[in-house]
Amino acid sequence: MQIIKTLTSATVLFLGNLAPAFAQDMGHDMAKEHGGAIHHMFRVETDYGFGKESGVASWHLDGWIGTDENKLWLKSEGARSDGTTEDAEFWAMYSRNISTFWDAQFGIRYDAKPDTTGYAVIGINGLAPYWFETQAHLFISEEGDVSARFRQENDFLITQRLIIEPYAEINLFAQDVPDRGIGAANCCPAGYRPRHQACPAPDHATLCGDQSLRAGRARAGNRRRVYRRQDRPADPL
Repeated sequence: MQIIKTLTSATVLFLGNLAPAFAQDMGHDMAKEHGGAIHHMFRVETDYGFGKESGVASWHLDGWIGTDENKLWLKSEGARSDGTTEDAEFWAMYSRNISTFWDAQFGIRYDAKPDTTGYAVIGINGLAPYWFETQAHLFISEEGDVSARFRQENDFLITQRLIIEPYAEINLFAQDVPDRGIGAANCCPAGYRPRHQACPAPDHATLCGDQSLRAGRARAGNRRRVYRRQDRPADPL
């Protein structure tokens, strides 16, 4: 009888310890299934153009790490001419998904060139109708200057690997900033970039590898949800 009681107590203790671990594993698997897994996506673009006096090189880094709902978003862009850095921006933002295609963002932006300036940033990032990747941000500098930036771009596939990317950007300022030679309305750069990518663009049914399935080809990270839902088998009845 004593042996039976001992075995019963040991079994109860074992099951009691097993249940939380099993529940934790189930919770982890369910979190991954419902967008709780941690993914990442980073993209670096470099350009070089020829001017009247010297060439101009630019860079653009954009990427994030996190879940479908919460991300740490990092950005950097700038330009160099004649061996001198003319513009350099560095961003760090918390990004929170607020709808299927849109994230709300807030964080900081630091300009190293042409002047050293810090900004508070708040805005949205997402996918507008017809696949226009859209960014709209409001900036408040450490000196109280208010500005805003609106940018849209899209991808047009010539082939599955050769892509034309037109873009347009608008910079607005609530006041003049004489130190930087900026008026209330600043330049509105627009143009297009040809791009060749090693991984063919997905066609809603075929994606290049499991990492593409997870991260998607969208730099905003929001297209991934569209592809995953289209490629995902139907739930059983």
